[in-house]
Amino acid sequence: MAMAQTEEVVRLLRTSVEGLSPQIAQRKPRGDIDQISRLQKHGGKGGAFVGDIRAAMMANEVDCVMHSLKDMPGNEETPGVIIGAYLPRDPVEDVLVIRPGLDCDTVLASRAAGLKIGTNAVRRAAYLKRLFPDAEIIHYRGAADTRLEKLDNGVMQKLADGSEVGPADLLVCARSGLERIGRADRIAHIFSPDDILPAVGQGIVAVECRERDWAVRSHLAKIDDQMSRVCAEAEREVLWVLDGHCNSPIAGYARLKGASLHLKASVMSLDGGRIIEHEESGPADAPRTLGRSVALNLLGNGAGELIDLTRID
Repeated sequence: MAMAQTEEVVRLLRTSVEGLSPQIAQRKPRGDIDQISRLQKHGGKGGAFVGDIRAAMMANEVDCVMHSLKDMPGNEETPGVIIGAYLPRDPVEDVLVIRPGLDCDTVLASRAAGLKIGTNAVRRAAYLKRLFPDAEIIHYRGAADTRLEKLDNGVMQKLADGSEVGPADLLVCARSGLERIGRADRIAHIFSPDDILPAVGQGIVAVECRERDWAVRSHLAKIDDQMSRVCAEAEREVLWVLDGHCNSPIAGYARLKGASLHLKASVMSLDGGRIIEHEESGPADAPRTLGRSVALNLLGNGAGELIDLTRID
């Protein structure tokens, strides 16, 4: 999936900047090397998928780096780094993938009772515990294609303590991820944002560069999608104000409606038993103001306490 995203960045640059011939430099981050441990071991998604390739950029080994925006920490800033471009947003929904031999209608009618649902995201796990209270939500790691292979072959998921869980009967993945790797055929059910509110930045690819690299910034500005940028800034302001971390079940989704921007965000307990959510609209030219307003409302209703309960010392 990461390669498909990177190739799209390269394609856009080649078609938007005359005479430019960008090259792909592959790096394998810790999150791809270690597909057993929970991501918290590596400092969350930021440490597992962002930190290593960002360090390569700051060491002048590469000029810019691509991330799935949902993997980028929203409660910190990295000196000397700036997001130079947001790509047009792909579909934001989470989807259900079913192992061969199971029927989707039967699974949904039974609310997946007695089945094992694999995910690594604490946000998805919290929502799934609400939607499917009689299912078992299990830790499940790997790239999208790897997870599909493990699901189809009944492979157990190894855990850091040497034990195993599984095999999974169902997976919940990002729709955009499956579509990027050409496996939309495996989508059995699409959850609406009302069922499972997306992660902040879900479906958006962000391209970072060095803040003072004006030549690269000028190139990236030509592929920057303003609709994605507006939505991303509103959603990520929520993370910033909440001081959300990698173990916090936080969701946020902004949608442009003409000159108005609508934002809904939520904070949940890890077991899905408690959810605090708020939504409101504001002018599209002030996305961070809207994000701050939504986040402050969440804090006023107890979101800070929920987030503190999920922190790991």
